[in-house]
Amino acid sequence: MLSLEFALIFWIFIAILFVFSIALLSASVYLVKQAEVMLIERLGKYHRMLNPGLHIVIPFIDKPRSVVWTLVQQSESARYYRYSQTLYRIDLRESVYDFPKQNVITKDNVTMEINALLYYQITDPKAAIYEVNNLPLAIEKLTQTTLRNVIGSMDLDSSLVSRDEINERLREILDEATDKWGVKVNRVELQEVNPPADIRQAMEKQMRAEREKREMILQSEGKKQAAILEAEGIQEARVLEAQGQANARLIVTQAEAQAIGMITQALPQNDPTAYLIAMEYIKVMPEMMKGKDDKLVVIPYEATGLMGSLAGMKKIFESVK
Repeated sequence: MLSLEFALIFWIFIAILFVFSIALLSASVYLVKQAEVMLIERLGKYHRMLNPGLHIVIPFIDKPRSVVWTLVQQSESARYYRYSQTLYRIDLRESVYDFPKQNVITKDNVTMEINALLYYQITDPKAAIYEVNNLPLAIEKLTQTTLRNVIGSMDLDSSLVSRDEINERLREILDEATDKWGVKVNRVELQEVNPPADIRQAMEKQMRAEREKREMILQSEGKKQAAILEAEGIQEARVLEAQGQANARLIVTQAEAQAIGMITQALPQNDPTAYLIAMEYIKVMPEMMKGKDDKLVVIPYEATGLMGSLAGMKKIFESVK
């Protein structure tokens, strides 16, 4: 009976010793992953920083420093909720902080909703733990106040078209302010900038009016250019027509001159002008004789005399022939 009780006590002692060994081992051995660090305090005072790798500390004397981290996350319903967690390891990777929408007032007293994104990275874990309480919450509040100051110094139009300038100004101010916290602000982005509904409607009307104005200007310019081209075309056509008529008259005149020269050579004793006039009368005579038989056709006196002279010219041609 005593041996059974002794065996039971022995196994209980072994179990307690095993549990104590496990607890001692877990309290003295730490495995730190890549891009993470742990801060070790000895008797409540900062002792050293554990970099990535396997480390052994004095159990119950050396303890990792815990820190409360408050974060904001967006749910599937597009609503933001805040939660806090206790961390023993500090992540050194670049982190993104999605801030909830906040109301800011511009220089011309227009209230807008702005949602910002902040990209930051912890460069000094010791300063991030001991220089500020709850680093993400401090960065959020600092960003909100800085954003209000920057937007408050600009009017509505400037704040809508100068996103790059606002982002750069925010980054510079936040980077300088968080330097003592061991934080490097890499980039700040304005994700959404929403003016009030009445301002958006007025802006849409203004943009529509600008587009209609540009359309009317383009149409007017097109009509003006078309009128100019049409006038230039008409002018060019008239010039070409005048040149054609002048060339035609020149050709006719040259032909008549050649004809007069030939007649003068053929009839050196006679005036060629009478011949040319007679030929014109002969061409016009059929038109004068058109009509019904009962119509009276009057022939000018000069024409009758000329017709008489044709008989003499016939004899001249016969003699030349």
